[in-house]
Amino acid sequence: MKPVSVQLYSLREASAADFDSVLDELADIGYAGVEPFDLYGKAPRDFRRQVENLGMRISSSHTPWANRAPLDEVVNTLGELGLTRAIGGFMPEDFADLDAVRRTADTCQTLIDQLQPQGFELAIHNHWWEFEQVAGRPAMHHLEEMVPALRYELDTYWAANFGACNPAAELARINAKAPLLHIKDGPLTKKQPNVALGQGLMNITDVITSADTAALEWLIVELDACATDMMTAVRESYEYLTGEGLAAGRERPGA
Repeated sequence: MKPVSVQLYSLREASAADFDSVLDELADIGYAGVEPFDLYGKAPRDFRRQVENLGMRISSSHTPWANRAPLDEVVNTLGELGLTRAIGGFMPEDFADLDAVRRTADTCQTLIDQLQPQGFELAIHNHWWEFEQVAGRPAMHHLEEMVPALRYELDTYWAANFGACNPAAELARINAKAPLLHIKDGPLTKKQPNVALGQGLMNITDVITSADTAALEWLIVELDACATDMMTAVRESYEYLTGEGLAAGRERPGA
């Protein structure tokens, strides 16, 4: 079983009010890691120290975005967080047609060429628009062929594209290049909120078993929005993954 982390964007409202309490509660739930998207004023080294003192690790980070921040900021921040993988994300217009995909591929390759000499790799985090049809197949398929060195933080819910694609099959295509997975659940309907894992329409077991266990490092829970209390849903998602034997929580002293 791979360790389970949580994307802190899920808890952005609670974090803005009391970030320390959010981190404390996640450690209490049993999460092995966290994936920040905002440090809420904390210095990267201080944030890392706090997370590690709670018995967790920083699995990955969405701050700063590799394609939206100066390279020095990306390298320095991620280095202080103890990471060697930069993550980027793109907008719908970046996959609107084949020419747009080519431009996106050029951006990714340029970033890879800049990051690799400094010991970093680039991963892309997707939404649903990367799985819209372009020239007869999902746009992501073109990108994969154009940038062989690109790695993936596959958001498995968005990879379903609201039922148009099979997320387990999409993962199987790139699983040797997918060290990170975003695991979420929901009704597979646009503009409808997510639900705790195991309470929606995703076949999460099929998705996770489509991963390459040699390449996969972390399963990362994310709920972009939720109709119920978010922390409750984050707790229930952890309980689902660990209870079903799909992921491992943090090691507790004396356990």
